[in-house]
Amino acid sequence: MTATTTSRLPIAMLASRGADRLLHGHPWIFRSDIATAPRVDAGLVDVRGPGGRKLGTALYSPTSEITIRRLEANPDVVVDGEWWRRTLARAIARRTPLAEHTTACRLVHGEADGAPSLVVDQYADVLVVQLLSAGLETQRDDIVAALQSLCRPTGVLARNDPSVRTREGLERTVEVLAGTVPDTVQITEHGVHYLAALRTGQKTGAFLDQRENRVLIGSLARGRALDCFSYHGSFALHLARRAAHVTAVDVSEVALARASENAALNGFSNVTPVVADVFEYLRHAKARGERFDTIVVDPPAFAKNRSSVSHAMRGYADINRLAMQLLNPGGMMFTASCSHHVHVPEFLEILAHAAEESGRDIALRTITLQPLDHPILLTVPETGYLKGAVLEAMS
Repeated sequence: MTATTTSRLPIAMLASRGADRLLHGHPWIFRSDIATAPRVDAGLVDVRGPGGRKLGTALYSPTSEITIRRLEANPDVVVDGEWWRRTLARAIARRTPLAEHTTACRLVHGEADGAPSLVVDQYADVLVVQLLSAGLETQRDDIVAALQSLCRPTGVLARNDPSVRTREGLERTVEVLAGTVPDTVQITEHGVHYLAALRTGQKTGAFLDQRENRVLIGSLARGRALDCFSYHGSFALHLARRAAHVTAVDVSEVALARASENAALNGFSNVTPVVADVFEYLRHAKARGERFDTIVVDPPAFAKNRSSVSHAMRGYADINRLAMQLLNPGGMMFTASCSHHVHVPEFLEILAHAAEESGRDIALRTITLQPLDHPILLTVPETGYLKGAVLEAMS
Protein backbone atom coordinates (compact mmCIF):
# COMPACT_ATOMS: atom_id res chain seq x y z
CA MET A 1 0.00 0.00 0.00
CA THR A 2 1.30 3.47 -0.84
CA ALA A 3 -0.21 6.71 0.45
CA THR A 4 0.02 9.54 -2.03
CA THR A 5 -1.06 12.37 0.28
CA THR A 6 -1.81 12.70 3.98
CA SER A 7 -5.03 14.61 3.26
CA ARG A 8 -6.61 11.47 1.82
CA LEU A 9 -6.03 9.36 4.92
CA PRO A 10 -8.77 8.52 7.45
CA ILE A 11 -8.55 10.66 10.57
CA ALA A 12 -8.10 9.31 14.11
CA MET A 13 -8.91 11.86 16.81
CA LEU A 14 -7.05 11.34 20.09
CA ALA A 15 -8.07 12.22 23.61
CA SER A 16 -5.67 14.53 25.44
CA ARG A 17 -3.95 11.61 27.20
CA GLY A 18 -3.22 9.94 23.87
CA ALA A 19 -1.91 13.16 22.35
CA ASP A 20 0.33 13.74 25.38
CA ARG A 21 1.76 10.25 24.99
CA LEU A 22 2.86 11.03 21.42
CA LEU A 23 4.26 14.40 22.43
CA HIS A 24 6.36 12.70 25.10
CA GLY A 25 7.99 10.41 22.55
CA HIS A 26 6.02 7.17 22.76
CA PRO A 27 4.46 5.98 19.47
CA TRP A 28 1.71 3.78 20.93
CA ILE A 29 -1.90 4.87 21.39
CA PHE A 30 -4.25 2.50 23.18
CA ARG A 31 -7.90 2.12 22.28
CA SER A 32 -9.00 3.90 25.46
CA ASP A 33 -7.05 7.03 24.46
CA ILE A 34 -8.81 7.52 21.13
CA ALA A 35 -11.64 10.06 21.10
CA THR A 36 -12.94 9.15 17.64
CA ALA A 37 -11.71 6.12 15.72
CA PRO A 38 -12.16 5.93 11.94
CA ARG A 39 -14.49 3.19 10.73
CA VAL A 40 -12.00 1.68 8.31
CA ASP A 41 -9.87 -1.41 7.96
CA ALA A 42 -6.25 -1.56 9.09
CA GLY A 43 -3.87 0.81 7.32
CA LEU A 44 -2.46 4.31 7.57
CA VAL A 45 -4.31 7.10 9.37
CA ASP A 46 -3.91 10.81 9.93
CA VAL A 47 -3.56 11.32 13.71
CA ARG A 48 -4.91 14.46 15.35
CA GLY A 49 -5.18 15.68 18.91
CA PRO A 50 -7.62 17.98 20.73
CA GLY A 51 -8.49 21.02 18.70
CA GLY A 52 -7.57 19.20 15.50
CA ARG A 53 -3.82 19.50 16.10
CA LYS A 54 -2.01 17.43 13.47
CA LEU A 55 0.23 14.81 15.06
CA GLY A 56 1.42 12.87 12.04
CA THR A 57 0.78 9.57 10.28
CA ALA A 58 0.34 6.22 12.01
CA LEU A 59 -0.41 2.55 11.54
CA TYR A 60 -3.99 1.72 12.49
CA SER A 61 -5.00 -1.70 13.85
CA PRO A 62 -8.73 -1.60 14.68
CA THR A 63 -8.87 -4.91 16.62
CA SER A 64 -5.72 -4.36 18.67
CA GLU A 65 -5.48 -2.87 22.15
CA ILE A 66 -2.53 -0.88 20.76
CA THR A 67 -4.72 0.64 18.09
CA ILE A 68 -2.34 3.29 16.76
CA ARG A 69 1.42 3.21 16.26
CA ARG A 70 2.83 6.47 14.97
CA LEU A 71 5.31 6.29 12.11
CA GLU A 72 5.85 9.92 11.14
CA ALA A 73 5.47 12.99 13.38
CA ASN A 74 5.58 15.56 10.58
CA PRO A 75 2.05 15.80 9.12
CA ASP A 76 3.45 17.16 5.86
CA VAL A 77 5.60 14.07 5.18
CA VAL A 78 3.91 11.33 3.16
CA VAL A 79 4.42 7.73 4.26
CA ASP A 80 4.96 5.80 1.04
CA GLY A 81 7.50 3.47 -0.54
CA GLU A 82 10.20 6.12 -0.52
CA TRP A 83 9.51 6.90 3.15
CA TRP A 84 10.05 3.24 4.00
CA ARG A 85 13.25 3.19 1.99
CA ARG A 86 14.64 6.21 3.87
CA THR A 87 13.63 4.85 7.25
CA LEU A 88 15.06 1.39 6.66
CA ALA A 89 18.24 2.81 5.13
CA ARG A 90 18.89 4.80 8.32
CA ALA A 91 18.36 1.73 10.48
CA ILE A 92 20.63 -0.44 8.33
CA ALA A 93 23.38 2.20 8.33
CA ARG A 94 23.48 2.14 12.15
CA ARG A 95 24.56 -1.52 11.99
CA THR A 96 27.55 -0.93 9.71
CA PRO A 97 30.17 -1.49 12.48
CA LEU A 98 28.86 -5.01 13.08
CA ALA A 99 29.85 -6.26 9.63
CA GLU A 100 33.46 -6.56 10.82
CA HIS A 101 32.51 -9.16 13.44
CA THR A 102 29.43 -11.06 12.31
CA THR A 103 27.37 -12.12 9.30
CA ALA A 104 24.10 -11.94 11.25
CA CYS A 105 22.43 -9.02 12.99
CA ARG A 106 19.12 -7.26 13.54
CA LEU A 107 18.66 -4.58 10.90
CA VAL A 108 15.41 -3.14 12.24
CA HIS A 109 14.37 -3.23 15.90
CA GLY A 110 10.80 -2.00 15.67
CA GLU A 111 9.95 1.15 17.59
CA ALA A 112 13.62 1.84 18.40
CA ASP A 113 14.30 2.33 14.68
CA GLY A 114 11.15 4.33 13.95
CA ALA A 115 9.36 1.32 12.45
CA PRO A 116 6.84 0.15 15.06
CA SER A 117 5.99 -3.58 15.02
CA LEU A 118 8.62 -4.35 12.35
CA VAL A 119 11.55 -6.71 12.89
CA VAL A 120 14.16 -7.39 10.22
CA ASP A 121 17.05 -9.78 10.89
CA GLN A 122 19.87 -10.53 8.48
CA TYR A 123 21.43 -13.98 8.24
CA ALA A 124 24.26 -13.76 5.70
CA ASP A 125 22.46 -12.99 2.42
CA VAL A 126 18.95 -13.86 3.66
CA LEU A 127 16.54 -11.52 5.44
CA VAL A 128 13.89 -12.64 7.94
CA VAL A 129 11.08 -10.19 8.66
CA GLN A 130 8.25 -10.07 11.16
CA LEU A 131 5.20 -7.87 10.54
CA LEU A 132 3.61 -7.77 13.99
CA SER A 133 0.60 -5.48 13.57
CA ALA A 134 -2.38 -5.31 11.25
CA GLY A 135 -1.50 -1.76 10.23
CA LEU A 136 2.03 -2.77 9.32
CA GLU A 137 0.81 -5.75 7.30
CA THR A 138 -0.76 -3.30 4.83
CA GLN A 139 2.72 -1.89 4.21
CA ARG A 140 4.26 -5.24 3.35
CA ASP A 141 4.89 -4.61 -0.35
CA ASP A 142 6.65 -1.28 0.26
CA ILE A 143 8.76 -2.75 3.07
CA VAL A 144 9.89 -5.78 1.07
CA ALA A 145 10.62 -3.64 -1.99
CA ALA A 146 12.74 -1.27 0.11
CA LEU A 147 14.66 -4.14 1.72
CA GLN A 148 15.36 -5.74 -1.64
CA SER A 149 16.63 -2.44 -3.01
CA LEU A 150 18.85 -1.72 0.01
CA CYS A 151 20.22 -5.20 0.83
CA ARG A 152 19.96 -7.22 -2.39
CA PRO A 153 19.17 -10.42 -0.46
CA THR A 154 18.91 -13.83 -2.12
CA GLY A 155 15.69 -14.38 -0.21
CA VAL A 156 13.22 -12.78 2.22
CA LEU A 157 11.37 -14.96 4.72
CA ALA A 158 8.39 -13.81 6.80
CA ARG A 159 8.44 -15.40 10.27
CA ASN A 160 4.96 -14.20 11.02
CA ASP A 161 4.32 -16.88 13.64
CA PRO A 162 4.42 -14.92 16.97
CA SER A 163 1.22 -15.08 19.01
CA VAL A 164 0.87 -11.28 18.96
CA ARG A 165 -0.40 -11.55 15.39
CA THR A 166 -3.49 -13.37 16.66
CA ARG A 167 -4.35 -10.38 18.84
CA GLU A 168 -4.02 -8.22 15.73
CA GLY A 169 -6.56 -10.35 13.86
CA LEU A 170 -3.82 -11.74 11.58
CA GLU A 171 -2.87 -15.25 10.54
CA ARG A 172 0.29 -16.81 11.93
CA THR A 173 2.37 -17.99 8.99
CA VAL A 174 5.89 -18.69 7.82
CA GLU A 175 6.30 -17.87 4.13
CA VAL A 176 8.87 -16.83 1.56
CA LEU A 177 8.18 -13.31 0.32
CA ALA A 178 10.96 -13.08 -2.25
CA GLY A 179 13.74 -15.19 -3.74
CA THR A 180 14.73 -18.50 -2.18
CA VAL A 181 15.32 -19.26 1.50
CA PRO A 182 17.11 -22.38 2.81
CA ASP A 183 16.09 -24.04 6.08
CA THR A 184 19.45 -23.22 7.66
CA VAL A 185 22.14 -20.61 7.06
CA GLN A 186 25.70 -20.80 8.39
CA ILE A 187 26.63 -17.74 10.43
CA THR A 188 30.02 -16.50 11.58
CA GLU A 189 30.14 -14.57 14.85
CA HIS A 190 33.46 -13.33 16.21
CA GLY A 191 35.19 -16.32 14.68
CA VAL A 192 32.63 -18.91 15.79
CA HIS A 193 30.37 -20.65 13.27
CA TYR A 194 26.83 -21.90 13.81
CA LEU A 195 23.70 -22.80 11.86
CA ALA A 196 20.64 -20.56 12.16
CA ALA A 197 17.35 -22.41 11.69
CA LEU A 198 15.37 -19.74 9.86
CA ARG A 199 12.00 -21.48 9.64
CA THR A 200 11.91 -23.32 12.97
CA GLY A 201 14.44 -21.70 15.32
CA GLN A 202 13.59 -19.50 18.27
CA LYS A 203 12.93 -15.85 17.46
CA THR A 204 13.81 -15.50 13.75
CA GLY A 205 16.36 -18.33 13.70
CA ALA A 206 18.90 -17.49 16.41
CA PHE A 207 19.40 -15.38 19.54
CA LEU A 208 21.22 -12.47 17.95
CA ASP A 209 20.77 -10.26 21.01
CA GLN A 210 23.24 -12.31 23.09
CA ARG A 211 26.10 -12.02 20.59
CA GLU A 212 28.33 -9.69 22.62
CA ASN A 213 27.57 -11.50 25.88
CA ARG A 214 28.71 -14.78 24.34
CA VAL A 215 32.01 -13.15 23.39
CA LEU A 216 32.35 -11.59 26.85
CA ILE A 217 31.93 -14.75 28.91
CA GLY A 218 33.86 -16.73 26.30
CA SER A 219 36.86 -14.49 26.92
CA LEU A 220 36.66 -15.30 30.65
CA ALA A 221 36.04 -19.04 30.31
CA ARG A 222 38.39 -21.62 31.79
CA GLY A 223 38.42 -25.10 33.30
CA ARG A 224 35.10 -26.94 33.56
CA ALA A 225 32.28 -24.90 32.03
CA LEU A 226 28.51 -25.31 32.21
CA ASP A 227 26.02 -23.81 29.73
CA CYS A 228 22.48 -23.87 31.14
CA PHE A 229 19.50 -23.62 28.76
CA SER A 230 22.01 -24.20 25.96
CA TYR A 231 19.51 -24.52 23.09
CA HIS A 232 21.67 -24.66 19.92
CA GLY A 233 24.85 -24.18 21.91
CA SER A 234 25.72 -20.61 21.00
CA PHE A 235 27.16 -19.82 24.44
CA ALA A 236 28.78 -23.27 24.65
CA LEU A 237 30.66 -22.65 21.41
CA HIS A 238 32.30 -19.51 22.77
CA LEU A 239 33.06 -21.20 26.09
CA ALA A 240 34.67 -24.12 24.25
CA ARG A 241 37.39 -21.91 22.79
CA ARG A 242 39.04 -21.46 26.23
CA ALA A 243 37.46 -23.95 28.63
CA ALA A 244 38.84 -27.46 29.02
CA HIS A 245 35.35 -28.94 28.80
CA VAL A 246 31.80 -27.63 28.37
CA THR A 247 28.61 -29.35 29.52
CA ALA A 248 25.63 -28.04 27.51
CA VAL A 249 22.30 -28.67 29.26
CA ASP A 250 18.86 -28.25 27.71
CA VAL A 251 15.52 -30.00 28.02
CA SER A 252 15.22 -30.36 24.23
CA GLU A 253 17.00 -33.29 22.62
CA VAL A 254 16.38 -31.78 19.18
CA ALA A 255 17.97 -28.48 20.20
CA LEU A 256 21.04 -30.23 21.59
CA ALA A 257 21.41 -32.26 18.41
CA ARG A 258 21.85 -28.94 16.62
CA ALA A 259 24.29 -27.84 19.37
CA SER A 260 26.39 -30.92 18.67
CA GLU A 261 26.27 -30.18 14.96
CA ASN A 262 27.45 -26.63 15.64
CA ALA A 263 30.30 -27.89 17.84
CA ALA A 264 31.44 -30.23 15.05
CA LEU A 265 31.23 -27.34 12.60
CA ASN A 266 33.90 -25.56 14.66
CA GLY A 267 36.00 -28.65 15.30
CA PHE A 268 35.21 -28.60 19.05
CA SER A 269 35.42 -32.01 20.71
CA ASN A 270 35.12 -30.67 24.26
CA VAL A 271 31.35 -30.01 24.30
CA THR A 272 29.08 -32.64 25.87
CA PRO A 273 25.30 -32.22 25.46
CA VAL A 274 23.07 -33.32 28.35
CA VAL A 275 19.31 -33.59 27.90
CA ALA A 276 17.78 -32.58 31.24
CA ASP A 277 15.62 -30.08 33.05
CA VAL A 278 18.13 -27.42 34.10
CA PHE A 279 16.72 -26.98 37.62
CA GLU A 280 16.92 -30.72 38.25
CA TYR A 281 20.38 -30.98 36.70
CA LEU A 282 21.75 -28.26 38.97
CA ARG A 283 20.22 -29.81 42.08
CA HIS A 284 21.65 -33.22 41.22
CA ALA A 285 25.04 -31.71 40.36
CA LYS A 286 25.12 -30.05 43.77
CA ALA A 287 24.23 -33.34 45.47
CA ARG A 288 27.09 -35.03 43.59
CA GLY A 289 29.50 -32.36 44.78
CA GLU A 290 30.27 -31.11 41.28
CA ARG A 291 31.91 -27.74 40.73
CA PHE A 292 32.49 -25.58 37.65
CA ASP A 293 34.90 -22.76 36.83
CA THR A 294 32.59 -21.03 34.32
CA ILE A 295 28.78 -21.06 34.22
CA VAL A 296 26.22 -19.50 31.88
CA VAL A 297 22.57 -19.17 32.93
CA ASP A 298 20.46 -17.89 30.02
CA PRO A 299 16.87 -18.97 30.74
CA PRO A 300 13.77 -18.22 28.68
CA ALA A 301 11.56 -15.32 29.72
CA PHE A 302 9.96 -16.42 32.98
CA ALA A 303 7.80 -13.26 33.13
CA LYS A 304 5.54 -13.12 30.07
CA ASN A 305 3.36 -10.39 31.58
CA ARG A 306 3.11 -8.17 34.65
CA SER A 307 0.99 -10.67 36.58
CA SER A 308 3.74 -13.29 36.40
CA VAL A 309 6.60 -11.08 37.66
CA SER A 310 6.58 -12.28 41.28
CA HIS A 311 6.58 -15.93 40.21
CA ALA A 312 9.30 -15.21 37.66
CA MET A 313 11.50 -13.49 40.25
CA ARG A 314 11.36 -16.62 42.41
CA GLY A 315 12.35 -18.72 39.39
CA TYR A 316 15.27 -16.46 38.51
CA ALA A 317 16.42 -16.42 42.14
CA ASP A 318 16.27 -20.22 42.39
CA ILE A 319 18.18 -20.89 39.18
CA ASN A 320 20.88 -18.36 40.04
CA ARG A 321 21.24 -19.63 43.61
CA LEU A 322 21.76 -23.17 42.36
CA ALA A 323 24.33 -22.03 39.80
CA MET A 324 26.21 -19.89 42.34
CA GLN A 325 26.52 -22.89 44.63
CA LEU A 326 28.29 -24.83 41.86
CA LEU A 327 30.97 -22.21 41.17
CA ASN A 328 34.53 -22.91 42.23
CA PRO A 329 36.19 -20.10 44.20
CA GLY A 330 37.29 -17.55 41.61
CA GLY A 331 34.81 -18.97 39.13
CA MET A 332 32.99 -16.69 36.67
CA MET A 333 29.30 -16.75 35.81
CA PHE A 334 27.19 -14.95 33.24
CA THR A 335 23.48 -14.75 33.93
CA ALA A 336 20.70 -13.03 32.01
CA SER A 337 17.01 -12.22 31.95
CA CYS A 338 15.11 -11.52 28.75
CA SER A 339 11.86 -10.64 30.56
CA HIS A 340 10.82 -7.07 29.73
CA HIS A 341 8.79 -6.88 32.94
CA VAL A 342 11.86 -7.62 35.09
CA HIS A 343 13.87 -4.38 35.07
CA VAL A 344 17.53 -3.91 35.92
CA PRO A 345 16.99 -2.92 39.60
CA GLU A 346 14.75 -5.96 40.09
CA PHE A 347 17.28 -8.18 38.31
CA LEU A 348 20.06 -7.01 40.63
CA GLU A 349 17.76 -7.55 43.61
CA ILE A 350 17.18 -11.12 42.41
CA LEU A 351 20.91 -11.75 42.13
CA ALA A 352 21.57 -10.30 45.58
CA HIS A 353 18.88 -12.52 47.07
CA ALA A 354 20.28 -15.56 45.25
CA ALA A 355 23.80 -14.77 46.48
CA GLU A 356 22.56 -14.46 50.05
CA GLU A 357 20.75 -17.80 49.84
CA SER A 358 23.71 -19.50 48.16
CA GLY A 359 25.95 -18.85 51.14
CA ARG A 360 28.68 -17.62 48.81
CA ASP A 361 30.45 -14.29 48.49
CA ILE A 362 29.48 -13.26 44.96
CA ALA A 363 30.82 -10.09 43.33
CA LEU A 364 29.17 -8.19 40.49
CA ARG A 365 31.76 -7.55 37.78
CA THR A 366 29.74 -6.21 34.84
CA ILE A 367 26.15 -5.33 33.93
CA THR A 368 25.22 -5.74 30.28
CA LEU A 369 22.26 -4.56 28.21
CA GLN A 370 21.35 -4.95 24.55
CA PRO A 371 23.86 -4.71 21.70
CA LEU A 372 24.09 -2.04 19.02
CA ASP A 373 21.58 -3.75 16.72
CA HIS A 374 18.93 -3.97 19.47
CA PRO A 375 18.79 -0.30 20.57
CA ILE A 376 16.76 0.78 23.58
CA LEU A 377 14.81 3.98 22.96
CA LEU A 378 14.70 5.89 26.24
CA THR A 379 11.16 7.16 25.67
CA VAL A 380 9.94 3.67 24.73
CA PRO A 381 10.94 1.30 27.54
CA GLU A 382 9.29 -1.62 25.74
CA THR A 383 12.26 -1.65 23.33
CA GLY A 384 14.46 -2.87 26.18
CA TYR A 385 14.15 -6.35 27.63
CA LEU A 386 17.58 -8.02 27.89
CA LYS A 387 19.87 -7.49 30.84
CA GLY A 388 22.79 -9.56 32.05
CA ALA A 389 25.54 -9.70 34.63
CA VAL A 390 29.01 -11.18 34.98
CA LEU A 391 29.55 -12.49 38.51
CA GLU A 392 32.60 -13.85 40.31
CA ALA A 393 32.68 -16.26 43.25
CA MET A 394 34.99 -14.58 45.75
CA SER A 395 35.16 -17.56 48.10
